[in-house]
Amino acid sequence: MRYVSTRGEAPPASFVDATLAGLARDGGLYVPEAWPKLAVNAANRSYADVAFDVIQPFIAGDVPDVDLKRILRESYAGFGDPGVAPLTKLSPDEYLLELFHGPTLAFKDVAMQFLARLIDHVLAARGERATILAATSGDTGGAAVEAFRGRDCADLVVLFPAGRVSDVQRRMMTCAAESNVHAVAVEGTFDDCQAIVKALFNDHAFRDLVRLSAVNSINWARIVAQMVYYFTAAAALGRSDISFVVPTGNFGDVYAGYAASRSGLALDRLVIATNINDILARTLLSGRYEPRSVVATASPAMDIQVSSNFERLLFEVYHHDADALRALMQEFAKKGSFELPDGALKAMRQTFAAGRADEAETVAAIRAVYQETGRLIDPHTAVAVAVSRKRKNKWGASVILATAHPAKFPEVVAKATGKHPALPERLADLAARKERVTQLPADRDAVARFVRERTRAVAGAAA
Repeated sequence: MRYVSTRGEAPPASFVDATLAGLARDGGLYVPEAWPKLAVNAANRSYADVAFDVIQPFIAGDVPDVDLKRILRESYAGFGDPGVAPLTKLSPDEYLLELFHGPTLAFKDVAMQFLARLIDHVLAARGERATILAATSGDTGGAAVEAFRGRDCADLVVLFPAGRVSDVQRRMMTCAAESNVHAVAVEGTFDDCQAIVKALFNDHAFRDLVRLSAVNSINWARIVAQMVYYFTAAAALGRSDISFVVPTGNFGDVYAGYAASRSGLALDRLVIATNINDILARTLLSGRYEPRSVVATASPAMDIQVSSNFERLLFEVYHHDADALRALMQEFAKKGSFELPDGALKAMRQTFAAGRADEAETVAAIRAVYQETGRLIDPHTAVAVAVSRKRKNKWGASVILATAHPAKFPEVVAKATGKHPALPERLADLAARKERVTQLPADRDAVARFVRERTRAVAGAAA
């Protein structure tokens, strides 16, 4: 299978080359040239076995099957639940898809544990090293640090917005002792971090010098790994009138559901759940994509106004017309907004719905779920619960993606419920661990210097 750039000016790539590149050299995102039709049997099978059935057609021989199966087994061996992504019932026709049983208690682990092993395997086979540069609004950074720490062939630099992530999220990035991982607190917002990453990827001389690679949700391998739990959840329910309600900011997790639907998964709706940084909900309502100022909320991983993966959906509803999409992105860069044509907006609405929950509604959802079930949920999951319940009985069975463990946001959860969520025993000493972090201004040159001074990667063979 070949992968093409949404901007249309980069050559097609294999799965492995698209994974290592992260972002295409023309600034676009890689997508499959055509969608495979998957026949996935998820009944009474391990998560790793189902993952192989979903992922293998997208890799198309780039990685031998025996190695892919080993990578997948190792990726999920350390999860706290043997089902990896278990489905639990909240109320009639309302379910939680628990995606927080990985080593850093967030859904990002499901893809990141796979991605790190895949990248290390490919680099070792090629005798190469790479520099991984990532921007995070909270959970991606911790998941990346945990997955890449101590890896032989990759150095990792994670940018996060200073003072805009929870203490637990920060410590999961800053307490790793391994010398190949580096946490950088940027004096700005997540959008500033993301803009720096994109700028450095578009600086081709720098990109080639340090062999830059990305593990944000712009990386196609992240998307394909996240497709798996949509299939396992649908199989567990045994029905097709399912709406997946996804708390999202960067559009990666909900786009994985779209990719699953294009590859044969039957579902009713994909519901975009946003906090007050509601650009995606506003766009689906009005057809106008127009970022506003980022507002800090209790669900910081969603405090985003420029949703990178949205470009992938635009490419689909523009019928793979890269010239038209490139013009649209140029308009966005120049004007700071764009209008969707009626046909494109109509196509989106056939699959997607959207809703918004403010801070009070988020806290109320945490409290309500605790009072009803005795279960604690994190504020991101609570946004999705609030959105789902506003449209109750309009979407069939609601599968709400529970994207983080409540202990990652203890103050918010305790305020709503009076109960302080505890970290799992293996992380009980997290607050006492020594932090290692660098603070930098929101300046691409400062970040570039930092990366260049610390990477072991060189242009050519491994040093």
